[in-house]
Amino acid sequence: MRSIIIILSCCILFYSCKSQINKPSKKKTDSFTKKSYENNTLLWKVTGKELKKPSYVFGTFHLLCKDDIKFSNQLKSSLQAADVVYMEIDLDDPSTLLSGLLYMNMKNGKKLKDLYTADEYKKVERYFIDSLKIPMMMFSGIKPYFLVAMLYPKMMNCKTASGVEEELMKLSKENKKEIKGLETIEFQASVFDSIPYEWQAKELLKNIDSFPVYKKEFDTMIVKYKNQELSAMEKLLAKSEFGSDKKYEEILLSKRNINWITQLKTLMKKESVFVAVGAGHLVGDKGLLNLLKKEGYTVEPLANK
Repeated sequence: MRSIIIILSCCILFYSCKSQINKPSKKKTDSFTKKSYENNTLLWKVTGKELKKPSYVFGTFHLLCKDDIKFSNQLKSSLQAADVVYMEIDLDDPSTLLSGLLYMNMKNGKKLKDLYTADEYKKVERYFIDSLKIPMMMFSGIKPYFLVAMLYPKMMNCKTASGVEEELMKLSKENKKEIKGLETIEFQASVFDSIPYEWQAKELLKNIDSFPVYKKEFDTMIVKYKNQELSAMEKLLAKSEFGSDKKYEEILLSKRNINWITQLKTLMKKESVFVAVGAGHLVGDKGLLNLLKKEGYTVEPLANK
């Protein structure tokens, strides 16, 4: 069940990324931004202002080949130094896993068949059966964006995939760190109730029709992530199919980042926090790193090899 929730989190990661990349910061020479690119890291230390102890921000990737997920000594030390670990959602909470599938359904009894012509629905149904080996009847009422996430395991070049969050959760437990969430699974699912189901359905069909293109870009994105090249990830998304639409940026990204910053300002006063969220949330003028800086914190890159 937990792996399903992690896979479904992929939709928010990729659609958040594409929204952010469409509006790159005009401050190309900003020393903070430039420094982050030169250091090629996914791990950052937050100090200054009223903080008694440093906190940490780490950019994750929601789905990788399990053998590719490795944590540096610096990351392990940072996690050990923190008092609590915050992820986008609390994957360690049984209620998150038990309620996850419930919140994935469309409201008012809406079904996928209602969003397509007969021919379009047959195409989607055939793809899920032939390519994913999943009968559509299992997902007839699920929000189309979540079905987009079901395509991502098909893009993996390995048989055993995992989420960076899932492996990080294991490490947290080994270090006896409490895991909490910045959002609930209910909230993440509700994000997609704010976006017309008809538009989501078109995106699902687009992903199926252009699957080879998306897979190629997905492969490149994984390489850039493994190399911790945040600037390269931004550039890739800027010119890719992932970055083709600016709709719903506020819902998918900006408001969520601002909500997280509001929480972190309070949380970091009380204790040292290790924050692990999708790497797409770190970059750009409205990304967590710049938002923290604008709040007056000192944000420094840490070597993470």
